Amino acid sequence: MLKETTRRIAIVLAIISIALIFAPFGQAKTEEELPLKYIFLFIGDGMGYSQINLAQMMEGNEKKGETAIRELSFSKFPYTGIVNTHDKTSLIPDSASTASAMSTGNKIHSGVICKDTDLMKSFKTIAQKYKEAGRKVGILSSVTLNHATPAAFYASVDSRKNYYEIGKQMADSNFDYFAGGSLGQRTGKDGKSKDLYQILKDKGYKITETRKDFENIKKGEKVYAVSERLQDSGAMPYMMDQKKGDMTLHEMVKKGIEVLDNEKGFFMMAEGGKIDWACHANDARAAYGDVLDLELAVDEAIKFYNKHPKETLILVTADHETGGMSLGYYLTHYNTNLEILRGQKISQVEFDNKIKALGEKVKFEQIKKIITENTSLKFSGDKDDKFVLSEREINLIKKSIEQYNKGEKVEKDDDYTLQYGGYNPIAITITKLVANKSGITFGTNDHTAVPIPVYAIGKHAELFTGTFHDTKIYEKMLAK
Repeated sequence: MLKETTRRIAIVLAIISIALIFAPFGQAKTEEELPLKYIFLFIGDGMGYSQINLAQMMEGNEKKGETAIRELSFSKFPYTGIVNTHDKTSLIPDSASTASAMSTGNKIHSGVICKDTDLMKSFKTIAQKYKEAGRKVGILSSVTLNHATPAAFYASVDSRKNYYEIGKQMADSNFDYFAGGSLGQRTGKDGKSKDLYQILKDKGYKITETRKDFENIKKGEKVYAVSERLQDSGAMPYMMDQKKGDMTLHEMVKKGIEVLDNEKGFFMMAEGGKIDWACHANDARAAYGDVLDLELAVDEAIKFYNKHPKETLILVTADHETGGMSLGYYLTHYNTNLEILRGQKISQVEFDNKIKALGEKVKFEQIKKIITENTSLKFSGDKDDKFVLSEREINLIKKSIEQYNKGEKVEKDDDYTLQYGGYNPIAITITKLVANKSGITFGTNDHTAVPIPVYAIGKHAELFTGTFHDTKIYEKMLAK
């Protein structure tokens, strides 16, 4: 009898030991185990050191014999680090894999969101862990909310292009606050599926699509706030294209703080997604504007931090660099002529819209008018005038017009792709010329392997120094 009792006790103790070993891996962290009460994670998609310093240069002075920059608010954070961004597939990653690395602590394949190599295992995100622990969660982006970066905090899919499935998982997340652009493929790839907006409403979300409704959002409401005016593919307008009354990312962060603030704490991820889009289009002026927009959003978090300095962590980083932006160009003799960049009035998207409005075939004089009305470039004058286009530069414009007028008959070979990417040949030629004459070049229309910065302030900010992988951002946010 004694032996049987001893055997049973041994079995029970063994079961308890096994449970204690595996419990941390099978359960989300409890409220007590989560070390940080308030986390703000700002991601400037595509924002490398060059994009940040361009904004600082543009905000500074450029006078004869004198130069100065204005440091962005987050560049003055007390702790900074350098982040390597390669994923399991490539040294040059995409937003799906890099955002997933930050949100889950795992390196994965390009194009995949929060899944392991065999696509069988899903990784839990830091946002999901905060929600399970009774905290509130907000996900914001200036682009569509089922785009790769925001999706990596609430979804798990084989492909970042599964926008409809991502949207359904957004509705299932039960997160407290979504804000920014619209949703891609709202009714599925075939346009016949149930509207994602209706699915969100069925799950208890209040959807606001006007400024008035946005301003009337009440604390405690589960809400998805959509920008009243959308620009390209359902995104918010570039900062440089914003009109009076347009909703901004920093306003949405401010409202998010109102909605999420509570005694238990919250996690907020806010993405400046169109920095990436601008650099894909080699539009330095639009990229600069949206870096400033991100800075304004960070400033709202700083105001909150100043009230809760011992309980708050603010991180500002990127997922990867886009465009291979270089601040220096031999044809300007390595001078920066930033007043030329300041003279660009509209983004590549709006140039595209103006050109398309002219019809399928356009003439040089029509494009010349668009350029002179919306940039500070000149087609004639003293050849030493830095605003005057050279014969070589005018020929680039004429060649882009020729390619545009070919329409579907254009041969998109390697030379074409290197010159124009997937963009309107005329529109991207204009933005490239403005950038080049300002002393800025782009090496690609796509992503690069350039390491990106992270800036940190607040509780545990000292952990974000040195050089480390993007997966460590997740680990450091959860470090005790």
